[in-house]
Amino acid sequence: MPQRFRDAEHLVRLAILFFVGALVFLVVRALWVPADFGELGHFRTGVLQDIRNLPIHYAARASCGQADCHEEEVASLASDTHASVGCESCHGALAAHAADPKLAKAATLEGDELCSRCHASLAARPKDFAQVDIEVHREGSACSECHDSHAPTQ
Repeated sequence: MPQRFRDAEHLVRLAILFFVGALVFLVVRALWVPADFGELGHFRTGVLQDIRNLPIHYAARASCGQADCHEEEVASLASDTHASVGCESCHGALAAHAADPKLAKAATLEGDELCSRCHASLAARPKDFAQVDIEVHREGSACSECHDSHAPTQ
C-alpha cells in the first residue's frame, strides 16, 4: 500500500460520520419542519389560518366613536397633535370593552408614567418630537393638571 493511503481508514470513518450526520439532519428536518413550510416563500402558509383563529384583542379607534360612546374624545383627537395616536396606544386593548362596555372597562390612565413613555427626553427620538425632562417640567404636579391627554396643546 502506498504511503499516502496509510490513513485511509481514518478518512473512511470521517466520511461515514459525515454521512450519518447528514442523514440525521435530514430525518430531524423532515420530522420538525411542517409540510406547508416554503410553499409561498420562507414561512409556513398554515400560520395565516392559525392567526385568524386567535381571539381579537384590539378594536381600533373607529369603534371608540360609535354608538354614542366617546365621540367627543375622538373628535378632539382628530384635530390635535395626537391625531395619529390610536386610542389603544394609551388605553390598551379594547375589543372586550367595545363588545360590552359594562363588562370590560378601559384601562385608566396614569398620566405621568403614560406621558413619559413618549415624551421623556431621549436622544434617539427625532429633534422635532415634543420631549421634556418630566421631573423638571411638571414641577411636582401631575401631567393631567395642565394637559388634557385628548387635547394636550389646548
